[in-house]
Amino acid sequence: MWISETMLQQTRVEAVIPYYKRFLARFPSVEALAGAEESDVLALWSGLGYYSRARNLHKAAKQVAAEGVPESCEGLRKLPGVGPYTAAAVASIALGLPHAAVDGNVLRVVSRLLSDGGEIAAPVTRRRFAEAADQLLDRRRPGDFNQAMMELGATVCVPGKPVCGSCPVVKFCAARAAGTERELPVKRRAAETREVALELVVLERAGSILLIQRGASERRMAGFWELPEKHLVPEVRGRAKAAFTHAIVNDRFRVNVWRCKTERAPEGRWIPITELGGMPVSTITRKALQAMGMAAGIPSPSAEI
Repeated sequence: MWISETMLQQTRVEAVIPYYKRFLARFPSVEALAGAEESDVLALWSGLGYYSRARNLHKAAKQVAAEGVPESCEGLRKLPGVGPYTAAAVASIALGLPHAAVDGNVLRVVSRLLSDGGEIAAPVTRRRFAEAADQLLDRRRPGDFNQAMMELGATVCVPGKPVCGSCPVVKFCAARAAGTERELPVKRRAAETREVALELVVLERAGSILLIQRGASERRMAGFWELPEKHLVPEVRGRAKAAFTHAIVNDRFRVNVWRCKTERAPEGRWIPITELGGMPVSTITRKALQAMGMAAGIPSPSAEI
């Protein structure tokens, strides 16, 4: 439950499933995860995105291995990377404790059940919806109830056009009675997307490619390996061999990829292509290699939200 809920943060179920299976096969116990090198954990997570999740899982596994499995929702909250939702989900489903797990799907269901027009991202609204979810919770079967609420929001009470004719609780829905179900929940306007141009080069030499590792002090993607940018290889000429887009939150990267064989190269490390599958490689780099037909043996990047 802990691994799946962490992987499912900001990521679709379809994208998570293969990563989840590989992760549990490699780390079948808390002790196995706690004893692993961080680079091995990041390599298995590579392509799934939001890498602080993997680092926090690794730290939390060490804490659990040393102190034992938490037996309360409050104890779960003390683990690195475990917030209110994840703690409540694991506590209710895995431990049978009466805590309402409130994710985006549940927020949407509650907003319609109450016909509440509060802005859904506002802390006061979220607290109000969390209190309502707690009042609705079946304390005899909290895990089943939470999963039912999540499933209701994911399959019936969906954004935009809910399938009210198939809803098992439609007679309790104030928004349906008022005809406001398509107007809820109320969301603030999304931030504008920023377009970012990125020019990358695949440098080849004897079955290896050059990658550059991000510094440990960098805020994002610390320790990950990436292709060099074109400005570091001025002798590259002509047209790009591949192009694609990649979105990270509100940034949309428009990536062009060149391919070049050269003895002169920026500082980095020449890595055999066959070894890339076991390294923490950035999602953009994976997509670039895939676009160039060089991604054999590397798990495909997930589609992130």
